[in-house]
Amino acid sequence: MTYERLPSVAAPLVKLIDALNRLPGVGAKSAQRLAYYLIRTSEDEAKGLAAAIIAIKENIVLCKICRNITESNPCYLCSLPDREVDKICVVEEPLDVISLERTRSYRGLYHVLHGVISPATGIGPEQLKVEDLIERIKGKSIVEVILATNPSLEGENTAMYLHRIMSPFVSKITRLARGLPVGGNLEYADEVTLSRALEGRQEV
Repeated sequence: MTYERLPSVAAPLVKLIDALNRLPGVGAKSAQRLAYYLIRTSEDEAKGLAAAIIAIKENIVLCKICRNITESNPCYLCSLPDREVDKICVVEEPLDVISLERTRSYRGLYHVLHGVISPATGIGPEQLKVEDLIERIKGKSIVEVILATNPSLEGENTAMYLHRIMSPFVSKITRLARGLPVGGNLEYADEVTLSRALEGRQEV
Protein backbone atom coordinates (compact mmCIF):
# COMPACT_ATOMS: atom_id res chain seq x y z
CA MET A 1 0.00 0.00 0.00
CA THR A 2 1.42 3.40 -0.97
CA TYR A 3 1.42 6.39 1.34
CA GLU A 4 -0.93 8.26 -0.98
CA ARG A 5 -3.71 5.79 -0.09
CA LEU A 6 -3.37 6.45 3.64
CA PRO A 7 -5.31 9.56 4.70
CA SER A 8 -3.48 9.50 8.05
CA VAL A 9 -0.14 10.32 6.36
CA ALA A 10 0.34 14.04 5.65
CA ALA A 11 0.99 14.92 2.01
CA PRO A 12 4.28 16.82 2.73
CA LEU A 13 5.60 13.75 4.54
CA VAL A 14 4.70 11.51 1.61
CA LYS A 15 6.52 13.86 -0.74
CA LEU A 16 9.63 13.93 1.48
CA ILE A 17 9.78 10.14 1.88
CA ASP A 18 9.43 9.65 -1.88
CA ALA A 19 12.21 12.19 -2.53
CA LEU A 20 14.57 10.55 -0.02
CA ASN A 21 13.75 7.11 -1.43
CA ARG A 22 15.09 8.22 -4.81
CA LEU A 23 18.55 8.86 -3.36
CA PRO A 24 21.13 6.12 -4.12
CA GLY A 25 21.49 3.63 -1.30
CA VAL A 26 18.38 4.85 0.52
CA GLY A 27 15.66 2.23 0.71
CA ALA A 28 12.04 2.69 1.74
CA LYS A 29 12.67 2.07 5.45
CA SER A 30 15.70 4.35 5.54
CA ALA A 31 13.72 7.06 3.76
CA GLN A 32 11.01 6.83 6.42
CA ARG A 33 13.55 7.05 9.27
CA LEU A 34 15.26 10.06 7.69
CA ALA A 35 11.93 11.79 7.10
CA TYR A 36 10.82 11.36 10.71
CA TYR A 37 14.25 12.49 11.91
CA LEU A 38 13.86 15.69 9.89
CA ILE A 39 10.43 16.24 11.44
CA ARG A 40 11.97 16.08 14.91
CA THR A 41 14.93 18.33 14.08
CA SER A 42 14.86 22.08 14.66
CA GLU A 43 13.63 24.49 12.00
CA ASP A 44 17.11 26.04 11.77
CA GLU A 45 18.73 22.65 11.09
CA ALA A 46 16.13 21.80 8.45
CA LYS A 47 16.59 25.15 6.74
CA GLY A 48 20.36 24.72 6.90
CA LEU A 49 20.12 21.35 5.13
CA ALA A 50 17.80 22.79 2.48
CA ALA A 51 20.13 25.76 1.95
CA ALA A 52 23.15 23.46 1.57
CA ILE A 53 21.36 21.40 -1.09
CA ILE A 54 20.32 24.53 -3.00
CA ALA A 55 23.86 25.96 -2.76
CA ILE A 56 25.28 22.82 -4.37
CA LYS A 57 22.90 23.13 -7.32
CA GLU A 58 23.59 26.84 -7.72
CA ASN A 59 27.34 27.03 -7.08
CA ILE A 60 28.91 23.68 -8.06
CA VAL A 61 30.12 23.27 -11.66
CA LEU A 62 32.38 20.84 -13.51
CA CYS A 63 35.99 21.88 -14.04
CA LYS A 64 36.53 22.72 -17.70
CA ILE A 65 39.78 20.74 -17.66
CA CYS A 66 39.42 17.64 -15.47
CA ARG A 67 35.59 17.59 -15.11
CA ASN A 68 35.83 17.34 -11.33
CA ILE A 69 33.20 19.18 -9.29
CA THR A 70 34.34 22.66 -8.22
CA GLU A 71 33.28 26.16 -7.24
CA SER A 72 35.94 27.79 -9.44
CA ASN A 73 36.90 27.11 -13.05
CA PRO A 74 39.44 25.63 -13.51
CA CYS A 75 39.41 23.73 -10.22
CA TYR A 76 41.93 24.07 -7.40
CA LEU A 77 44.06 21.07 -8.43
CA CYS A 78 44.22 22.07 -12.10
CA SER A 79 45.29 25.57 -11.02
CA LEU A 80 48.20 24.48 -8.82
CA PRO A 81 51.53 25.41 -10.48
CA ASP A 82 53.48 22.51 -8.96
CA ARG A 83 51.37 19.62 -10.34
CA GLU A 84 52.90 17.26 -12.90
CA VAL A 85 50.93 18.31 -15.97
CA ASP A 86 52.28 15.45 -18.11
CA LYS A 87 50.43 12.80 -16.06
CA ILE A 88 46.68 12.21 -15.93
CA CYS A 89 44.96 9.84 -13.51
CA VAL A 90 41.53 8.75 -14.78
CA VAL A 91 38.92 8.02 -12.09
CA GLU A 92 35.23 7.15 -12.09
CA GLU A 93 33.84 9.70 -9.63
CA PRO A 94 34.86 12.94 -7.83
CA LEU A 95 35.10 11.05 -4.51
CA ASP A 96 37.94 9.00 -6.02
CA VAL A 97 40.01 12.17 -6.44
CA ILE A 98 39.66 12.90 -2.73
CA SER A 99 40.71 9.33 -1.84
CA LEU A 100 43.81 9.45 -4.03
CA GLU A 101 44.80 12.93 -2.83
CA ARG A 102 44.79 11.69 0.74
CA THR A 103 47.59 9.26 -0.10
CA ARG A 104 49.93 12.16 -1.04
CA SER A 105 51.54 9.70 -3.48
CA TYR A 106 50.41 11.32 -6.71
CA ARG A 107 51.25 14.82 -7.95
CA GLY A 108 49.78 14.74 -11.45
CA LEU A 109 46.41 15.85 -12.77
CA TYR A 110 43.08 13.99 -12.86
CA HIS A 111 40.22 13.31 -15.21
CA VAL A 112 36.79 12.34 -13.84
CA LEU A 113 34.62 10.13 -16.05
CA HIS A 114 31.46 10.45 -13.92
CA GLY A 115 30.64 6.77 -14.18
CA VAL A 116 31.68 3.60 -16.01
CA ILE A 117 30.62 1.85 -19.17
CA SER A 118 27.70 -0.41 -18.26
CA PRO A 119 25.65 -1.85 -21.15
CA ALA A 120 23.27 -3.47 -18.66
CA THR A 121 22.14 -0.04 -17.46
CA GLY A 122 22.42 1.66 -20.85
CA ILE A 123 25.56 3.65 -20.06
CA GLY A 124 28.02 3.88 -22.95
CA PRO A 125 31.13 6.01 -23.58
CA GLU A 126 28.95 8.84 -24.90
CA GLN A 127 27.36 9.25 -21.45
CA LEU A 128 30.78 9.66 -19.82
CA LYS A 129 33.46 12.36 -20.08
CA VAL A 130 35.52 10.22 -22.47
CA GLU A 131 35.57 12.66 -25.38
CA ASP A 132 36.87 15.38 -23.06
CA LEU A 133 39.68 13.03 -22.01
CA ILE A 134 40.72 12.31 -25.59
CA GLU A 135 40.78 16.02 -26.37
CA ARG A 136 43.10 16.56 -23.39
CA ILE A 137 45.69 14.05 -24.58
CA LYS A 138 45.56 14.66 -28.34
CA GLY A 139 48.68 16.49 -29.44
CA LYS A 140 49.68 17.16 -25.83
CA SER A 141 52.91 16.12 -24.12
CA ILE A 142 51.24 13.58 -21.82
CA VAL A 143 53.81 10.96 -20.81
CA GLU A 144 51.50 8.73 -18.74
CA VAL A 145 47.81 8.07 -18.23
CA ILE A 146 46.92 6.09 -15.10
CA LEU A 147 43.66 4.15 -15.32
CA ALA A 148 42.28 4.22 -11.78
CA THR A 149 38.82 2.83 -12.41
CA ASN A 150 37.48 0.48 -9.74
CA PRO A 151 38.46 -3.22 -9.96
CA SER A 152 34.91 -4.27 -10.81
CA LEU A 153 33.67 -5.83 -14.06
CA GLU A 154 32.44 -2.44 -15.30
CA GLY A 155 35.64 -0.73 -14.15
CA GLU A 156 37.83 -3.27 -15.94
CA ASN A 157 35.78 -3.03 -19.14
CA THR A 158 36.00 0.76 -19.03
CA ALA A 159 39.77 0.61 -18.50
CA MET A 160 40.18 -1.72 -21.50
CA TYR A 161 38.06 0.55 -23.68
CA LEU A 162 40.05 3.63 -22.66
CA HIS A 163 43.33 1.84 -23.30
CA ARG A 164 42.23 0.96 -26.81
CA ILE A 165 41.16 4.47 -27.80
CA MET A 166 44.06 6.25 -26.06
CA SER A 167 46.89 4.04 -27.32
CA PRO A 168 47.43 6.09 -30.51
CA PHE A 169 48.02 9.24 -28.45
CA VAL A 170 49.86 8.12 -25.29
CA SER A 171 52.90 5.85 -25.14
CA LYS A 172 52.51 4.83 -21.50
CA ILE A 173 49.15 3.73 -20.07
CA THR A 174 49.21 2.14 -16.62
CA ARG A 175 46.65 0.50 -14.33
CA LEU A 176 46.60 0.59 -10.53
CA ALA A 177 48.23 -2.47 -8.99
CA ARG A 178 46.10 -5.29 -7.61
CA GLY A 179 46.44 -4.08 -4.06
CA LEU A 180 42.81 -3.07 -4.47
CA PRO A 181 40.28 -5.84 -3.82
CA VAL A 182 38.20 -7.05 -6.74
CA GLY A 183 34.75 -5.53 -6.53
CA GLY A 184 35.92 -2.77 -4.16
CA ASN A 185 35.62 0.99 -4.57
CA LEU A 186 38.41 3.57 -4.33
CA GLU A 187 36.45 5.75 -1.93
CA TYR A 188 36.41 2.94 0.68
CA ALA A 189 40.09 1.99 0.33
CA ASP A 190 42.52 3.14 3.00
CA GLU A 191 45.47 5.43 2.23
CA VAL A 192 48.13 2.69 2.55
CA THR A 193 46.34 0.40 0.08
CA LEU A 194 45.91 3.24 -2.41
CA SER A 195 49.54 4.35 -2.03
CA ARG A 196 50.79 0.84 -2.76
CA ALA A 197 48.41 0.56 -5.69
CA LEU A 198 49.79 3.79 -7.14
CA GLU A 199 53.41 2.77 -6.58
CA GLY A 200 52.85 -0.69 -8.06
CA ARG A 201 50.85 0.39 -11.09
CA GLN A 202 51.58 -1.62 -14.20
CA GLU A 203 51.67 -0.72 -17.86
CA VAL A 204 48.59 -1.95 -19.72
